[in-house]
Amino acid sequence: MPKMKTLRGAAKRFKRSKNGIKRGSAFRSHILTKKSQKRKRFLRSPQKVNKTNLKAVKLMIES
Repeated sequence: MPKMKTLRGAAKRFKRSKNGIKRGSAFRSHILTKKSQKRKRFLRSPQKVNKTNLKAVKLMIES
C-alpha cells in the first residue's frame, strides 16, 4: 500500500508542539476596529487544537 500524503493545507495551518498541536485564531483578519485591544491581543497568541478534533488533525498532518 502506498504511503499517506500530508494534506498541504493542514500542514500550513497546524504545527506540532510538545503539548499537542498549535493552531491560529479565527476572527482576526478584518473589522478590527470594533474589537477591543484585549480581544485582539488574545487572538494573536496560538491556540491548541481541541481534543475533539485532535484525531482528525493528526491524520491530516502526519504522513
